[in-house]
Amino acid sequence: MNADQTLSSGRTPVGAVLRSRHVPRLLSASLIGRLPTGMAPLAILLTVRDGGGDYRLAGFLIALYAASAAVCGPVMGRLIDRTRQAPALLTSASVSAAALLVLAFANPVRSPVIGAVAAVVAGAVTPQLEPCLRVLWEHVVPGERNVRAAFSLDAATQELIFVTGPLVVLGAIAVAGPTAGLVFAAVLGFSGATWFATARPARAWRGARVERHWAGPLRSAGVLRLFAVLVCVGATIGVFTVGITGYAETEGSPAFAGWLIALNAAGALVCGIGYTAVRAAHREDRRLLVLLALLAAGYLPLVLTPGIVLMFPLAFVSGCALPAVLASAFALIARMAPDGTLTEAHAWMITSFGVGNAIGSALAGTLLDVASVPAAFVLAAATAAASALLAVPRLLPSSAHGRSARPDS
Repeated sequence: MNADQTLSSGRTPVGAVLRSRHVPRLLSASLIGRLPTGMAPLAILLTVRDGGGDYRLAGFLIALYAASAAVCGPVMGRLIDRTRQAPALLTSASVSAAALLVLAFANPVRSPVIGAVAAVVAGAVTPQLEPCLRVLWEHVVPGERNVRAAFSLDAATQELIFVTGPLVVLGAIAVAGPTAGLVFAAVLGFSGATWFATARPARAWRGARVERHWAGPLRSAGVLRLFAVLVCVGATIGVFTVGITGYAETEGSPAFAGWLIALNAAGALVCGIGYTAVRAAHREDRRLLVLLALLAAGYLPLVLTPGIVLMFPLAFVSGCALPAVLASAFALIARMAPDGTLTEAHAWMITSFGVGNAIGSALAGTLLDVASVPAAFVLAAATAAASALLAVPRLLPSSAHGRSARPDS
């Protein structure tokens, strides 16, 4: 049955994805296993503060965790491409969970060196659930249109990690004390990764036996440009997060920053689910260009910095294009990555976005200090526009137009 027949039988693409065998388990296990990404920063901060440490130490440990995850993610992805998913995920989940437990109980304030090593290890061996799931989509979802819907659903549900993660930390600490945030992160990360790795598709997957190149997916100029696009997209999100916090403070309502960020995430979630119904593009690189332009247009109205009430809908709208951008990028990398490098390529996408996010956050903080809140939002729109400009030259060669990651079946 092809995608159109699936629809005519009364099933939407997202419904077809969720009804596909193995998908509920893989998607939920991936979300649970990735919760430490949304939990660890707040959990580390609260653990350090409870031990009498200052914000500088907490920020240092959080930066080590994030930086090691960004640097080592592609290395872990390459290892998986050359071996199997299940053993790599089970091993990395065990080591990462152990490192988080060390960070929880070793008192990083009294033993900062141990805390620093634990933070580096926990981040470096973060299970690569996100790339592994994206590699498996075409094996567990029938039809090209449904694979695209799966990419969009995947991008949209990422927002749940960063909304739910901090709430889980606060709930765990309220119930079991200050170190419980890191303990829960360790338990959830290990449990989710184990549940994912023991699913049949993950156990059956094998890396392709192809001739290897030391540069992996980075040997492709088009792939490199796509990663640069994602750096700019990540910078846009980083600028927004810091800029909206500064906006809320200047409006005299710092507590509203969390609500505005949540509305941005809600816009992404709602529109990401809606995007699952959109047909695959014949020219995916041209569609990405249009979506990037929409991303820039969504952030531009924030420059007006109206009152809080009007800023609520603007925050929601600004988040709407992101899942479609990411879903389009996922579909492109499935076509562009050289054989045998797809897991590593997806890991590089995560790293690119994370690096951009960090750069955007730093630049926005500087602009808030030396200029103004509107200047920060100008930067958000500008980085989104820069991503669109990078996508203007075609990313796919003519021979790749219309080539599917997997034919309808």
